[in-house]
Amino acid sequence: MKLKAFILFALVATVAISCKKEEETPKVIYDASTQKGSEVPKIDTVSIEVADLPVHIPGTQYLIHPVGKLSLRSDYKSSNTYSGEVGSNAPSNISNYRDFEITGMLSNLKFQKIGQDSIYALSEKPVYIQTATFLKSVADKTKQQFLVYTLEDEDTNRDGQLNEKDIKALYISNSDGSNFEKLTAPFHELIDWKLIEETNTIYFRTAEDSNKNGKFDVEDKIHYNSLKLPGKAADVKNYKIQ
Repeated sequence: MKLKAFILFALVATVAISCKKEEETPKVIYDASTQKGSEVPKIDTVSIEVADLPVHIPGTQYLIHPVGKLSLRSDYKSSNTYSGEVGSNAPSNISNYRDFEITGMLSNLKFQKIGQDSIYALSEKPVYIQTATFLKSVADKTKQQFLVYTLEDEDTNRDGQLNEKDIKALYISNSDGSNFEKLTAPFHELIDWKLIEETNTIYFRTAEDSNKNGKFDVEDKIHYNSLKLPGKAADVKNYKIQ
């Protein structure tokens, strides 16, 4: 009986230690260079960049080519690549499109005007795009077309990779990818965002790591922000609830 109790205690202790380590994994590693921007992620030499077949959002004049990575080695696993050898076992797509939103784990989006051959990238620096949302209601009312993105743009935890373990940011661009701008403040974690159609205004919340412990928790400060469209990053306003 004592042996069973000891084994149970050991298992509970192991799980507790494991959970504690996972919880303590920071999203930000602070050092002298953090204030100047994070390190550039290491080049991934075991995967190749591929593009899905293009997406056309109704009402726009551009095709969007979602770009992501496929692993070249079946035993290579990473949160920002798809494992499995390239070939018949490779996944059929790296993104999804539904309800005017592109989702996936994407390293870029590339734009092509309908009827033209030239294709250009949304971002020249590394990004990890999770969603790209077309603001259809704004386009219907104002004839101005915008895309809003949730993505990671800096290797804030210094693990050499750019993925969902880094700080999430909010970006906006025109429907052709031009005027690609960051709306969230540096080192602020995006919590959520929404569009209020009646006023053509984007509202979003961010968390600031106030105590600089590298984590976003209940002790940190929450910021409330809004952007009236059409607008630029410089037009983002902070507002207070209390």
